[in-house]
Amino acid sequence: MESKLNISFLGGAGTVTGSKHLVTTESKQILVDCGLFQGLKELRLLNWEPLPIDPSTIDLVLLTHAHLDHVGYLPRLVAQGFKGKIYCTAPTGSIAEVILLDSAKIQEEDAEMANKKGYAKHKPAKPLYTVKDAKKAIDSLYDVACNQWIDIGDNIRFRFNLIAHIMGASFIELEVNKKRLVFSGDIGRFDDPMLEEPHRPRHADYIIMESTYGDRHHKHEDSKKRLGDIINSTNNRGGTLIIPSFTVDRAQDFIWMIWQLKKAKKIPNIPVYLDSPMGVNVSKIYAEFDDYHKLGMDVFDEAWAHVKKVASVKDTFRISADKKSKIVIAGSGMMNGGRVLLYLQDHLQNPDSTVMIAGYQARGTRGRLIQDGTKEIKIHGNFYKVRCHIEEMTSMSSHADQDGLMNWLAGLSRKPKTVFIVHGESQAANALRVKISHTLKWDVAIPKMNESYEL
Repeated sequence: MESKLNISFLGGAGTVTGSKHLVTTESKQILVDCGLFQGLKELRLLNWEPLPIDPSTIDLVLLTHAHLDHVGYLPRLVAQGFKGKIYCTAPTGSIAEVILLDSAKIQEEDAEMANKKGYAKHKPAKPLYTVKDAKKAIDSLYDVACNQWIDIGDNIRFRFNLIAHIMGASFIELEVNKKRLVFSGDIGRFDDPMLEEPHRPRHADYIIMESTYGDRHHKHEDSKKRLGDIINSTNNRGGTLIIPSFTVDRAQDFIWMIWQLKKAKKIPNIPVYLDSPMGVNVSKIYAEFDDYHKLGMDVFDEAWAHVKKVASVKDTFRISADKKSKIVIAGSGMMNGGRVLLYLQDHLQNPDSTVMIAGYQARGTRGRLIQDGTKEIKIHGNFYKVRCHIEEMTSMSSHADQDGLMNWLAGLSRKPKTVFIVHGESQAANALRVKISHTLKWDVAIPKMNESYEL
């Protein structure tokens, strides 16, 4: 009789956010990723719902990488009784600390503002979790080396393998009684300018695979030249280039590329601002873990030195109001919060300025609305016409496209029993299902939220 093994999809099923995959064996319950739901209100409300399992019964958590939709629920999990270890690569642990403290601070500030302004439905409004909760979760993080099996007893072991996407991001191999589950996490680009190309699994009985861009193909373009063209055209109009950027990896990519363009005299020496305290902290982590990216420290330090770091919101208002041409890199990447909103208020209606979309925009976010061509955006209770130039650089995405996803699967030595497609909107997930089924003749399933499978 085979031993018990099943998987439940508690998040990231039918959506790109809230990744949580629960593996149940005869002796342990293992949660792979523990992310926040983002985007549409109906998804965000799920963060307040109790998990369909008692967190205190979960033995350990494995993290693929440190984006909020993969780690942002950890403080709530710990607050609800989880007492185990949270395993990840060293860079993931350091980045997660920055992300979780920032998220908790935002949760507290939002609750405080709701109570002050009186628009909360619940009296009083409470944060999803606090800075104290975040610190408790951070205390449970344990770094492990890549490409080394970690034995946790009962014929269970796991291993992390680098997969680009962001620094420290990994796919996870989890072996239970010789059955191997592979969790892709978010698969990065095979041509990432800063990170080595994704490692690929050689063997898997079951694959849990993301599908963010499962229905898309990135443009084959010279990213540096395209960025230079956008900078020059905006500067020639006398406008400001606003890059709403994810603070992990994308901000660092842009800083490095702009520096290269300046050195080659392909763009004028206009000011470059990084207006993201979290982005500054993450960039320091890039300097700490220089063996996890392709840039030498002398190169990174020189590129970093040409950027002006914005400390206070008071400085944000001053810089945004300045009419001179400049480049501003600011969070958040999907324009649903952060200091980028203050720049959008000043520049969305300016036909000389440019807003550049350079990463995935989830449904329900301002970034997705702008990407889809909406003519008016609501920010802080006011409406702003979209009159500025909107540019998109899919070549800067940190996600592999459909070709990249299929390339990642090409390293397998034999057919897996099932590929479970997660972390994608329905169209993307279904397109990838069709591609895998037709091309490789493999069995593919698209699980629903909270659905379980016996393995």
